[in-house]
Amino acid sequence: MTRSREGPNDLAEFERLVTEYADRIYRVTLRITGSPADAEDAMQEAFLSGFEHWETFRGESSPVTWLYRIAVNAAVTRLRQKHRQPAEPLEAIDESLSQSGQWGGDVSRYAELNELQRQIEKGIASLPEEQRIVLVLRDAEGMSTAEVARILQITEANVKTRLHRARLTLRDYLAPFMSSR
Repeated sequence: MTRSREGPNDLAEFERLVTEYADRIYRVTLRITGSPADAEDAMQEAFLSGFEHWETFRGESSPVTWLYRIAVNAAVTRLRQKHRQPAEPLEAIDESLSQSGQWGGDVSRYAELNELQRQIEKGIASLPEEQRIVLVLRDAEGMSTAEVARILQITEANVKTRLHRARLTLRDYLAPFMSSR
């Protein structure tokens, strides 16, 4: 999304930004905080902060990158304020499984997938903060390395290094679970 030229920082443009990216911002804050309540609070803080500072936004990055950066900071702040807890299961996976109608006679398969989901979420929650954020933005949200680098204000090489370490750590975390299958 690029900024329009209607005014210095048209509030209607900010509203479009919020409407278009609210779901994605929520998913990012949920995966970082591991708590739906904290994710909602972080998202609200991000939108409020973005609204309060919209008129001073200079356009040195895209508005989306700027808003993601605010949301990531809000989620990290919430995370640091609480004791670290395992992440909640991803709602999207639960929803897709229940909507697929695959309950048939394969309840044990669903239970296995549900347990794998829980283990993955626990593994992600156990990652160091800087690795977890990069993994969530890059792998879970599907952002490019360049986008993640802009949001986190780090180099692309740093994003790749953190992502590699996160994937290795997650693989090691999941190895005992996967070998027991």
